[in-house]
Amino acid sequence: MANVRGCNLPDDLYYLVEKHVWAKPMEGGVVRVGITSVAAKLSGGKLAAITVKAKNIGQEVKQAKSIATVESSKFVGPVPAPVTGILLRANEKLASDPNLAVSDPYGEGWVAEMQASDWEAEKDSLAIGAAGIAAYQAKLEAENITCS
Repeated sequence: MANVRGCNLPDDLYYLVEKHVWAKPMEGGVVRVGITSVAAKLSGGKLAAITVKAKNIGQEVKQAKSIATVESSKFVGPVPAPVTGILLRANEKLASDPNLAVSDPYGEGWVAEMQASDWEAEKDSLAIGAAGIAAYQAKLEAENITCS
């Protein structure tokens, strides 16, 4: 786990850095999706709700298009899909405790799971490992964002 400007960023996840979301490949082409600690900080740190768009379950969602909405007292905004795929399911734990996405964004606080349409082709557009952490650091520095 890297710590960049006070933000925890696991180096084994794939990031859509511009949108502050991550993807983790699971078995069978399923990709787990969540918001980063940076997104949690930018939203104000205390979430009122994270709502996966029910009408999109079973539908294809294009990369960077919204699969969910994050709401806090300071912010309402989208959770973009890091890859194109069929939206399979929402993390039901977030319905009763949306702040899991703040307290454990890379574990119990994941947002949704998708069946990636072409993971092998799209994963190259995401940042991972040392290069991903460096890309995230550059974005945080350029926008003067810290999590601490």
